[in-house]
Amino acid sequence: MSLSILQGFSKSLAMTVLSEIGDKTFFAAAILAMRHPRRYVLAGCLSALIVMTILSAAVGWAAPNLISRTLTKHIATILFLGFGLWSIWDAFHEGRESEELAEVEAELDADLKASSGTNRGNDKADDDAKKKKSRPFFAQFFSPIFLKAFSITFFGEWGDKSQLATIGLAAAENPLGVVLGGILGQALCQTAAVFGGKSLATQISEKFIALSGGILFIVFGIQSFFSTVE
Repeated sequence: MSLSILQGFSKSLAMTVLSEIGDKTFFAAAILAMRHPRRYVLAGCLSALIVMTILSAAVGWAAPNLISRTLTKHIATILFLGFGLWSIWDAFHEGRESEELAEVEAELDADLKASSGTNRGNDKADDDAKKKKSRPFFAQFFSPIFLKAFSITFFGEWGDKSQLATIGLAAAENPLGVVLGGILGQALCQTAAVFGGKSLATQISEKFIALSGGILFIVFGIQSFFSTVE
């Protein structure tokens, strides 16, 4: 593994873990896993985040080919410093974690009520379970639960701070390393959310995570500012 890939990998891994732990999609995965089979939830959430990571890295890789590398460097520097200050502000903004968890729970509860309302009066749970067992493996993976987890995670992550940070990181570092580090980081976070459940999500110190992420972003911003354009 070349030095540039290793550097992009390590930065992306650290950034992803500190950005995603305690994030809205982290809570969503934890709550969904309490209501549905874990393998479908994990597959759906992780697939969405892998697609998002690859798309974000592709945009970051294309940016230096569309605009000058000097301007790309300045944009990346501003993004990192801005996200760093944003994360530090979040760290000292009390009640953010509980509000975010309550918001996710309310959204999922509303969705659950809507879906149960449409299915009320149908006594086909056992038949559906039998049909699921007889389905091919590939068809089982694209179950409504998988699609629900995928869509909630994908659209919840779209335009999020971590997505924009991945774009900036891929513009400044080796895109392959950024993708590999991002995927590993997403896999670690989503696995912890799905198998740790809501109890893990509520025990995490949001202040510590946000503060650590903010410091990391600022370090990336300073490094980007003093880096030379090739």
